[in-house]
Amino acid sequence: MSIRSAEFTEIEKLEEIKKHTHPVIALVVLFGGIFALLIAIGLSISFGAADIKLVTVWTAVFNFEPEITSHQIIRDIRMPRVLGAAIVGSCFAVAGALMQGMTRNPLADSGLLGLNAGAAFMLALCFAFFPGLPYMYLIMYSFLGAGLGVGIVYGVGSLSRGGLTPMRLVLAGAAVSALLGALSEGIALYFQIGQDLAFWYAGGVSGTKWINLQIMSPWIIVAMIGAIILSRSITLLSLGEEVAIGLGQRTKTIKLFGMLIVLVLAGAAVSVVGAVGFVGLIVPHLTRYLVGHDYRWIIPCSVVLGGLLVVLADLAARMINPPYETPIGALIAFIGVPFFLYLARKGGKEL
Repeated sequence: MSIRSAEFTEIEKLEEIKKHTHPVIALVVLFGGIFALLIAIGLSISFGAADIKLVTVWTAVFNFEPEITSHQIIRDIRMPRVLGAAIVGSCFAVAGALMQGMTRNPLADSGLLGLNAGAAFMLALCFAFFPGLPYMYLIMYSFLGAGLGVGIVYGVGSLSRGGLTPMRLVLAGAAVSALLGALSEGIALYFQIGQDLAFWYAGGVSGTKWINLQIMSPWIIVAMIGAIILSRSITLLSLGEEVAIGLGQRTKTIKLFGMLIVLVLAGAAVSVVGAVGFVGLIVPHLTRYLVGHDYRWIIPCSVVLGGLLVVLADLAARMINPPYETPIGALIAFIGVPFFLYLARKGGKEL
């Protein structure tokens, strides 16, 4: 291909991105999603074993009186839980969007590519050999485990002939996730820590405390800012590595920083909610369908829609069979598995 024709192809692809980007719709999704998220947070805080009126929630947030029992329930138990759900959903969604953009793999998701299983495996080791480890160190080991998981997946996937096709990468991810999950369960049985790990296996935010949010928030804020800064480069990279290089992008550097951001987001999320999958698969595809292919819109909209999905899933988990809770991982998988099969059948032609 001549230089002139290559330049024409790059310009053509950029024009295609612009044509399929809908800024007005993106603004509606962003601000409408924020409004819906605030409503969902309010409803989720008010609903529980002791039903609390929304007026009481408002008063507890903006005019807290510690001697009132309902205010204590809201501040100490329900608010960190619901805010944790929103933050975790945002983390998984943005991590999935970055992975799909960098790898051009429509099936990319932290749960499907071994990150969640790797983080959960490292948590199992921590509970077995370092009981009582401070939460700060649990987050660090979650990051390490997420990196271990995705590293093994890419290593196994690269051994196959023909390179890392999207389907081979997902199959490698499924195999490695199953292996790490089996090892985690074996550790749990041998060291009798199954009850401690049950929370992370099932997926839930009921144990989230303010200290968890305080420790993980700085990491997540830095990672989210980094994702927004990289968003334009991810858009170009999603056009293909050759096109991105032709447009002056340092693709290796972008992928390195992008993967570090994914590890931070996925590791922090798993340390709070457990190995919840499919959020990073569903939300980016929905966002891309609504706002187009420009990651400068996809990432902020994924932050909002990811948080909304997990908050609603947590609310539904408490409503299905009260006073018992259904694991939110199971609820999201109920939607995610058919969506995954649909994408696999379609072949991800939209990327």
